[in-house]
Amino acid sequence: MSSDKAGKQTRIARADAAAIEDAAAVLRAGGLAAFPTETVYGLGTRADDPRAVASLYAAKGRPSFNPLIAHVRNLDAAKRLGNFSKAALVIAEKFWPGPLTLVVKVSGNESVCELARAGLDTIAIRVPSHEIAQALLTRVDFPIVAPSANRSGHVSPTTAQHVAEDLSGKIDLILDGGASKGGIESTIVDFSGDVPRLLRSGGIARVAIEKITGPLLHADKSEISAPGMMASHYAPNAKIRLDAKEVRENEALLAFGASRPEGTDRAREILNLSERGDLTEAASNLYAYLRALDASGVEAIAVASIPREGLGEAILDRLQRAAAPK
Repeated sequence: MSSDKAGKQTRIARADAAAIEDAAAVLRAGGLAAFPTETVYGLGTRADDPRAVASLYAAKGRPSFNPLIAHVRNLDAAKRLGNFSKAALVIAEKFWPGPLTLVVKVSGNESVCELARAGLDTIAIRVPSHEIAQALLTRVDFPIVAPSANRSGHVSPTTAQHVAEDLSGKIDLILDGGASKGGIESTIVDFSGDVPRLLRSGGIARVAIEKITGPLLHADKSEISAPGMMASHYAPNAKIRLDAKEVRENEALLAFGASRPEGTDRAREILNLSERGDLTEAASNLYAYLRALDASGVEAIAVASIPREGLGEAILDRLQRAAAPK
């Protein structure tokens, strides 16, 4: 258990049945509980309580114009929150539960407050597959909004310790379910208009969705209609240098595959997202490795070239946002 001088007592608990019930009680009371999903750790609160949502924004230091994702147990629960087109239903039935968020027009249901939607007439919904997230959702009778459990703009957390490093003393409970397997946030697709749009690359590759929908449009870069769309996001303290051909003085190296940039021997620290060049493994390691290299105190992190196909698109999206001016 830990706290800051003026903050909450934050308890870290192994995610057994009793702890999950404790987390559900925290949420029912409008508190904040972090829990693992198949993507990253989420910071949950009840979606129908504006005060609870406001406290979540405050804990994260998150701009209130950045909407939140409502997590529900299954598609039936999702359909009570939003109006799903035939195309959206096909995609939901194919990929849920899993690392996919769908944006649809909000229904008349008041289970997700306007503050959580950032005043939009649309709602972002996800059905997580992680057994702990599912267990928590079965113990409450409301949707749970759950952005990544970190300070806004920081590197997303893939372990309970990562959550504690950012939010200890600001939230009530952290359910420790081990390391997240996916390691990268959900893909977000907007079905609120006539043509589906890709708002954020993520845990399901765009090409897998396009096999069903056809080509997805891309959102305007100035638009913030879903989480993770701010230009500077997922950012460590160190500067990020992408597609690095050489390693400079006082830099760490985030490598990928067997190739090495020139001057690799100058790197103060080296971590390889995947020695065998596996993009799924790279996605699962991304945030933990960024945190570890940042903790070494280097001025910059040189990032080796990463393929753009499949999950590489999502990995590069996160790295480009991490590299954007703060």
